[in-house]
Order: sequence, then C-alpha cells, then structure tokens
Amino acid sequence: QVQLVESGGGLVQAGDSLRLSCAGSGRTFSRAAMGWFRQAPGKEREFVARITWTGTAYYVDSVKGRFTISRDDAKNTVYLQMNSLKPEDTALYYCAIDTRPGGNTYSPRSYDYWGQGTQVTVSS
Repeated sequence: QVQLVESGGGLVQAGDSLRLSCAGSGRTFSRAAMGWFRQAPGKEREFVARITWTGTAYYVDSVKGRFTISRDDAKNTVYLQMNSLKPEDTALYYCAIDTRPGGNTYSPRSYDYWGQGTQVTVSS
C-alpha cells in the first residue's frame, strides 16, 4: 500500500522560510516524477512545483526564485524549500507522485498518489 506523509508545515511570518518534506512508502519512486500542489480555502488545487526522476524542476511563476523542489531517492522523499514566504502562499500543501510518463505537469489528474496535506499559514 502506497503512502505519502507530508511534514514541515506551520505558522510563520511573511519573509520567513519553511521546508516541507514528503516521505513515501509502499514502493520506490526513483523513476517517478514528484510534485507539490496547494489549495487555499475556496480555491482550486494549484500546481506549485514538480521534479522529474532526472532532476528537472518546474515551478508555477508565483514561486519561482523563492521555492526549490528537491528529492532524495534513497529516502523516497521529496522536499519543498520555501523562502521569502508571502501571505498569499497560505494553503494546504500536498505532495503527489506521477508514475506514468507523458503526463501533464500542471494537472492534478496526472498524479497517481497523494499525501494528506500539511498546512502552511503565513501572517503579514
């Protein structure tokens, strides 16, 4: 049974940093793309970042230069380093795994497995 568990969320002030982690179990994800999405109250789930198994990273424009996605395949874990946080970054952050090649990087429907989410709240 595949399980993804996020951690690292919290309440911070604008300008602070957080590092989210997502540990996977039940199978290896070394050949899968791993991503982060977020969902604020009343809004649709939004793509944040993705890293392919070769290490290529993609970001939504609003986080470029502030967020960095990385992975440690030995630990079956994906990370999201978030710097210079803004109040508009407040959301429930989900990690997700895309095991099928050729999927749409930005669509939640391309991802097969999801974590339960970790809350990030940024105060002004």
